[in-house]
Amino acid sequence: MQSDKLPIRTKLFYGIGDIGNAVFNTAVTFFLLVFYTDGALIAPALATSALLIGKIWDAVNDPLFGWISDRTTNARFGKRRVYMIFGALPLGIFAALLWFVPGGLSNALIFAWIAVTFMAFDTLMTATSVPYYALTAELTQDYDERASLTTYRMILGVLAFIVGAAATPAIVALFPTKREGFGAVGILYGTITVLALWIASAGLRERPGISQSKSEIPPMKSFFLTFKNKPFVQLIVAYLIASVSFTLVQTLMAYFVNYQMKMPDQVPLVMLTLLIAVIVFLFPWRWVSSRWNKGPAYALGLGIAGLAVASTFLLPARPTIWIYVIAAVAGMGFSAQWVCPWSMVPDVVEYDQLETGEQRGGMYYGVWGFTSKLTAALGITISGWVLQLYGYVPNVPQNDFTLLGIRLFFGPVPALVFAIALPFLFLYPITRASHAEIRQKLADKGMAVLPG
Repeated sequence: MQSDKLPIRTKLFYGIGDIGNAVFNTAVTFFLLVFYTDGALIAPALATSALLIGKIWDAVNDPLFGWISDRTTNARFGKRRVYMIFGALPLGIFAALLWFVPGGLSNALIFAWIAVTFMAFDTLMTATSVPYYALTAELTQDYDERASLTTYRMILGVLAFIVGAAATPAIVALFPTKREGFGAVGILYGTITVLALWIASAGLRERPGISQSKSEIPPMKSFFLTFKNKPFVQLIVAYLIASVSFTLVQTLMAYFVNYQMKMPDQVPLVMLTLLIAVIVFLFPWRWVSSRWNKGPAYALGLGIAGLAVASTFLLPARPTIWIYVIAAVAGMGFSAQWVCPWSMVPDVVEYDQLETGEQRGGMYYGVWGFTSKLTAALGITISGWVLQLYGYVPNVPQNDFTLLGIRLFFGPVPALVFAIALPFLFLYPITRASHAEIRQKLADKGMAVLPG
C-alpha cells in the first residue's frame, strides 16, 4: 500500500482553515448576547427568543449540508473546497451583520432581523465548516496521519479560541460605545474568517477519486444509515457522554472558583491555565495515539481528566494554588478530547464505504456536528437546572447546600460520567490493524483512493 503521509505544509494550511471558525464561534458564544443587551439595548427575552429560531435550524442543518457536499462533484474546485471558496465571502458579510442592528426598529422587526441574520450566518457557517471538517477523512487515509492532521488543526483552533475570548472585550473597550465596538469586532472577525478559508483552500488539494465521487443515497436514508455503522455509534455514544461532562466542567468552573474557592478575580486565569495545558499536550496525545490505538488513548485522557476534576471536591473553601495544579492536570487529560475523537471519525467513513460502496464523509461530519451541538446544549441545560435546584442566588455568598451542588456537578459527577464512557473506548473495534484490513479490502474491491 502506497505511503499516505502528509507534508507539514498541508497540515498547516488545513489548520489555518479553522482559525476563523474558532475565533468567531468564541465571540458568538461568550459575547453575542452581551452585544444585544448592552450594545444594541435589546430586551434579553426578545433577543434570546429570536436566537432560538436560529438554534432550532442549527440543530438540523449539519447533516443536510453534509449530504449536499457528499453529492457535489467539481473537478476544478473539489467537492469540499468549493464550499469553502465560494461560501467564505457571504459568510464574512453575514458574520459582520450579526453584530449590527439598525436603530429605530419595532420589536417585531428587531426579532425578525436577529432571527434572519443569525440563520443566514449559521447556514453559511455550516455550509463551509462541515465540508472543511470532512477533508480530515479525505486528505489522508492513514490511521496515524489523521491524528497528526487533527492535532495541527486543534493547536491553531484552541489558540484562536483563546484570542477570541481575550481580544473581544479589549477591542470593544477601544470604542466610545459598545454598539460601535461590537460592530468593529464583527467586521474584523468576519474578515479573518474569510481569509482563513481562502488561504486554506489555496493550500489544499483534494484527491480526484474522491472529489469526483457522488453519493446517490437519499438524504433521510443516508442520515439513518449512518446509525447502522456500529463503530460510529459506539464512538458517538462515548463522545456524547464525555462532551456533556466536559460542558458541565466548563460551565460550572466560574461558579466553583468564584463561590467555593473565593477567587472571583482569578476565574479567567484558571480557565487560561486549563486551555494552555490543552494546547501543550495536543502533540503528546498524538504521540500516545500513535503508540496505542486511538480508543484507549482517548480513554486514558478522559480518565486523567476525571480524576483531576473529582479531586476538586476535596479542596478547602478558600483560595489555594492547588486549583491551578488541578486545572493543568485536567487540561492535560481534556487535550485528548480535542485530538482523538475528531481523528477517529474519518476511520468510520471507510468502514461505511466498505458497507455501502459510497464515500459519505460529509454526512458523518454533519451528524458529528449535530451531536456536538446537542451535547453542548444538554450540558448547559443541566448546569442551569443544577443551579436552580440547589438554590443558587447570583452575586451573593452561597449557602452550604448550593455549594454542595456546585461541587458535586463540577467534580465527582462529571468524573463518574467520564468513567461510563471508558468501556466504549477501550473496546472500540477500529484499531490500527483493523483499519489496515479495511483499507486492504477497499483496495481489493477497487474502491481505495491512492495518494496524490
